[in-house]
Amino acid sequence: MDHGQPDEDRHERVDRELIELLNELKVALPGVQILFAFMLILPFSQGFARVTSFERWVYFAAFIAAALGAALLIAPSSYHRLRFRHRDKERMLFAANRMAIGGMALVAVAMALVVGLITDVIFGSVPAGVAAALVGGWFAWFWYGLPLSRRLDDPDREDAEPLDVRHNGAAHRRG
Repeated sequence: MDHGQPDEDRHERVDRELIELLNELKVALPGVQILFAFMLILPFSQGFARVTSFERWVYFAAFIAAALGAALLIAPSSYHRLRFRHRDKERMLFAANRMAIGGMALVAVAMALVVGLITDVIFGSVPAGVAAALVGGWFAWFWYGLPLSRRLDDPDREDAEPLDVRHNGAAHRRG
């Protein structure tokens, strides 16, 4: 659990955490943008006319997942601009964190589907299913399983009691 830096008050911690989140999004966004750009041009290539109906639906699902993932990953920047100087930073931080987690999940789905689609074109449907499942599992473990398993091992975790984050985004103990 992040208890902040020494001599850091609550507002400084929120500022630091927001900067950290926005920097993390700067790392994720170029990859998502490249994937989305690739997917935008794919239907206009000559070989796309030869894909099966099933492959078109897989492509479409990956395309939509990439678009929704990109939207969620970009949304914290828009939220920040629209709520600038409205004393809403902590609530924005919690919302942006949820958007980033959801956006990354959609990107993982899009990437697994694209791997399945390409594998299907090259090797057929059975290897495609295996490849998509393995890649999806890989993303699930490294993006979600590993961090969440570390959270369970953290001796300083404070989730013995449920947190209530409905009060302006601030974490308060129920009681």
